[in-house]
Amino acid sequence: MKRRDFVQYAGLGAGALMMPSLLMGKDIPTEALLAPGMDLVLKKQMADVALNTAKTLGASYADARIGRYLNQYVFTREDRVQNVVNTESFGIGIRVIVNGTWGFSSTNDVTADGIAKATTQAVSIAKANGILQKEPVQLAPAPGYGDVSWKTPIKKDFKEVPVSEKVDLLLSANAAAMEAGASFVNSALFMVNEQKYFASTDGSYIDQDIHRIWPTFTVTAVDRAAGSFKTRQAMSAPMGMGFEYMDGLDSEKLAGPEGIKLYRNSYDIVEDARLAAQQAQAKLTAKSVEAGKYDLVLEPNHLGLTIHESVGHPLELDRVLGYEANYAGTSFATLDKWKTGNFKYGSDIVNLVADKTQVGSLGAVGYDDEGIKTKKWDLVRNGVLTNYQAIRDQVHMIGQNESHGCCYAQSWDDVQFQRMPNVSLEPGKEKYAIDQMIKDVEKGIYIAGRGSYSIDQQRYNFQFGGTVFFEIRNGEIVGMLDDVAYQSNTQEFWNSCVKICDESDYRLFGSFFDGKGQPSQISAVSHGSSTARFNDVNVINTGRTI
Repeated sequence: MKRRDFVQYAGLGAGALMMPSLLMGKDIPTEALLAPGMDLVLKKQMADVALNTAKTLGASYADARIGRYLNQYVFTREDRVQNVVNTESFGIGIRVIVNGTWGFSSTNDVTADGIAKATTQAVSIAKANGILQKEPVQLAPAPGYGDVSWKTPIKKDFKEVPVSEKVDLLLSANAAAMEAGASFVNSALFMVNEQKYFASTDGSYIDQDIHRIWPTFTVTAVDRAAGSFKTRQAMSAPMGMGFEYMDGLDSEKLAGPEGIKLYRNSYDIVEDARLAAQQAQAKLTAKSVEAGKYDLVLEPNHLGLTIHESVGHPLELDRVLGYEANYAGTSFATLDKWKTGNFKYGSDIVNLVADKTQVGSLGAVGYDDEGIKTKKWDLVRNGVLTNYQAIRDQVHMIGQNESHGCCYAQSWDDVQFQRMPNVSLEPGKEKYAIDQMIKDVEKGIYIAGRGSYSIDQQRYNFQFGGTVFFEIRNGEIVGMLDDVAYQSNTQEFWNSCVKICDESDYRLFGSFFDGKGQPSQISAVSHGSSTARFNDVNVINTGRTI
């Protein structure tokens, strides 16, 4: 498949541009996805080779990650299949501390000799790095869990679902869109299974089986006479689920304004594609927004991206400390603000939490890639900045002695580092629905779905678009809008949050290919919220010409 075709399908963030990472591993036939991996007993024996070799060579700490990464991607356009991609990657990564300095090496030669050689190299790298190390690595204490396991609670393993069924589903969605007036439609299914084994000199031997899925499409409507076109993206969310997410259960659907269907833990891609075609056509004649101040009613599949960029990334401790600046810079949320104990990140009703345990989310695992049992913790409570995201060798920098459990590597071949956990906005405590929220707005815009965005190098000043927009006037939706984007800064925006719908409206947004680091790595992360209202936000017209 050509790179430009892949980027067209996967174009949701910088991570989508990293083809080597997305398609890592060797091509395999579909049936090979079901082949059993290395026996658990043998994994433990091979991990012990790494740990024992490291200790013999003088390491004070070592961990080993044996990983088998299986990917299946299906791509279609209109009435044809463009590609089916199956890949497998298998190997081991070894990380050591020698004389207070990290060293890392990896190999796909998962034999005793191959592992001993890679471990020796990791120790040599640590010793070489020590020349430049100013302060020794300080690891927060971690218990040894012994032999434990964790699995994503799936009902249907994508590997057991025939490719023909996946293709038929995508082509059915395409057909529904074309019959409803679409000019073009691209659709795709991304499915991932990470089979990961972690062992450390702390005494943990952790086996995990992790599943993720993302169905998506782009529908395009063309006005050939006017020489214009409009698109509508899928309202799906990437999920930490099995193929059961594609069942389209009515019990997991919510009715949104103007006939919009909103999805929780089950997705109806055919229904969504049909509506997408109708809405893409409507956007061709929609009223262009008048720039000015509006109250915004933001639905979770849209708000999730704003959370990701204005909360998730700026509260990564490595960005805060200036250690990480790749993919849009460092952070405005510096330690001096946090240390005051009263820095108002948002209004009193804003409660933002990090959570690596949330069922169905992309970031849900039992243990992170340092063998730390995952948990939930506050980032912002009652509007006040309370914490960051940090791992074992970082938490001492903020006076804490327990890792947050958010360390991750995209592959056995990459060193693990701090990655964003699921970061979510807690729903409102009082019963409050979307229709009630709209009735309370005199002049506003309802925005659903994700769109283009930009944010500055401090994760402060930003601009966000969306997928569909509806004008609210005197408590009623009066029509579709187009050319909408809003501008604000992180603190001003979150302090303008005045109302949040209750838990019955809570849904997840996700980033399947979130990029960070240099060399770049991807990770998957979810962001949950209920529909929320933000008052007096600056809206610009993106369609105007100068």
